[in-house]
Amino acid sequence: MALPLPPGLVPTEVAFLCEMEMVTVVPRQRLESIPLLSGKTPALRPPHRAQLPLWLALLLKKQRRANIVAPPWLLADSLKDIVNQETNVDPEAFSLPPPPPMRSDGRGSARPYAQASSEPRPGETVLSPPFLPSCTGDAPSGYLPYHWLELAETLLAHAADDVPNAAEVRALLRDLQEVRAAKMRGSTAHLGAGAGGVLNLRGVGAMELAESRGFVLGVVEGVRRLGASAEAGRREEEEEERRNGGGGDGDASDEEMGF
Repeated sequence: MALPLPPGLVPTEVAFLCEMEMVTVVPRQRLESIPLLSGKTPALRPPHRAQLPLWLALLLKKQRRANIVAPPWLLADSLKDIVNQETNVDPEAFSLPPPPPMRSDGRGSARPYAQASSEPRPGETVLSPPFLPSCTGDAPSGYLPYHWLELAETLLAHAADDVPNAAEVRALLRDLQEVRAAKMRGSTAHLGAGAGGVLNLRGVGAMELAESRGFVLGVVEGVRRLGASAEAGRREEEEEERRNGGGGDGDASDEEMGF
């Protein structure tokens, strides 16, 4: 008999999905295009950069056939700005997700994806977070993509020599992870009575959701049980008051009738 699967994606599954993220590589050898299920990869011609899935980029890195370019948001200056935003500017909320990319509206101006035509054209794919290019490894400096934690850990584990100031980046990532984990735990205070029971998870990454899902669900279940217990106690008190009130009226009626 199979064990019941936990709700949602577990951290290992999130890390596997992160390997599909596109990263920029600088090839060191020529490599022809490779047909994959998602399509053909670009032909690699040193020193021209190319976009490859993370799993393929790590394989070429291991074979010393390419170097991986660290994304802008993983640089030390970008992480310092994010840590300052999380701790000093707005310590109660998570840093905002990357802004949507711009696209031309056909009239000489550009607008964000979300503000473009509300009805897509035939054959047009409408993207939404976290699937916009700006929400992936292409996120600009000062913003965290959806797979920021697992992508950063993978690059630092297998391509640390391609990340400038890797030791400082590790320390900043550790500080950022601790700050955001404390915010995630503190956000469960809004689940109590009179707080609306809604969590604002805007800007939270995939791995953070996977790691915190068990804790948040446990808090939700505890709040539900406390609410059910309080409701049951209130009903018992009302029933007891109803019985006591009914008994007192009965006694008074008996005395008035002379019994």
